[in-house]
Amino acid sequence: MKQAHSIEEVREHVNQEMLSLVYISQPGCTVCHSLLPQVEDLLTDFSRIRPIHVDAAEVKEIAGEYTVFTVPVVILLSEGKELERMARFVPLGELHEKLVKYNQLIR
Repeated sequence: MKQAHSIEEVREHVNQEMLSLVYISQPGCTVCHSLLPQVEDLLTDFSRIRPIHVDAAEVKEIAGEYTVFTVPVVILLSEGKELERMARFVPLGELHEKLVKYNQLIR
């Protein structure tokens, strides 16, 4: 998963992609670190969804930009517009269903 190091990099990524997934975490979050490889594995079936990982401790502006109060956060966007958001406890089955749904729309 691509790593973002600035808010500008995140903005550019999500605005250019038809479908993108933003994964926001923090270094001290054990849930974040255990969920990330599971989300990455899930995304292998969705090559048209472009993921980007943001460390909220490094890119502090991400919290204000996306109204993040807790981590981890998974946000699915289309050309910069938010479609779905899951935070704190991310049910992978539900995330998979949403990815299937939106992936079918970008044929």
